[in-house]
Amino acid sequence: MNRLFLNGALYVLVALLLVACATPQQTVAKKDYEAFRAENPRSILIVPAINKSVEIDAPDYFLSTIAAPIAERGYYVFPVFMVQQILNDDGLSDADLVHESDPVILANLFGADAVLYVSIERWEAAYAVLSTQVTVELRYVLKSGKTGQELWQNQQTHTYSTGSNYNTGGGLVGLLAQVVVNSIEAAVERASPRYIPLAKQANTFSVYWSGQGLPAGPYDALYLQDKDAF
Repeated sequence: MNRLFLNGALYVLVALLLVACATPQQTVAKKDYEAFRAENPRSILIVPAINKSVEIDAPDYFLSTIAAPIAERGYYVFPVFMVQQILNDDGLSDADLVHESDPVILANLFGADAVLYVSIERWEAAYAVLSTQVTVELRYVLKSGKTGQELWQNQQTHTYSTGSNYNTGGGLVGLLAQVVVNSIEAAVERASPRYIPLAKQANTFSVYWSGQGLPAGPYDALYLQDKDAF
């Protein structure tokens, strides 16, 4: 019974957090999907991300997070690391060169309908004695594999902070206890910053955000039935 209660409480908490995060974004005007609908892409080629951060491993870590939400949205996604290897073999190991290449040529190389370009704007952690703030900022651009025209774009910034709340209701003892907890959380975050969970969160919001994300693809049950939202 205790386990059932805890699981139920956890689901409610997650749902409330998602609603709290999504509410401010619902006021943004709906994107223009005319070009996207006309193109009607079925397959998406995700090329290596441009890295504007100082974390050299950020592109590979990010690449491991992006395919799943797009595939789950109903699109065929070419295996991202296979794509990366093929591009490397063809002399396109530099992501900047890939992004500067003609999207039509890239798409034809793999037989893709559209090409997704991602720029890692921020992938950073700011450390203090009792707190840590981790930030991931990503910019997404989808281009037609037939014309090179931009079909969709989005940008997401997600942040995780430790040690930001101090509850003084317990007096000095409570405050000291909170300081200890915050320092431990900050130390854990320094050892392993939450880049991957933040990237996954950014990808999910970017893809599923009503009126801003990607319409349901041809392998989703909602295909062509979500035109009011997208």
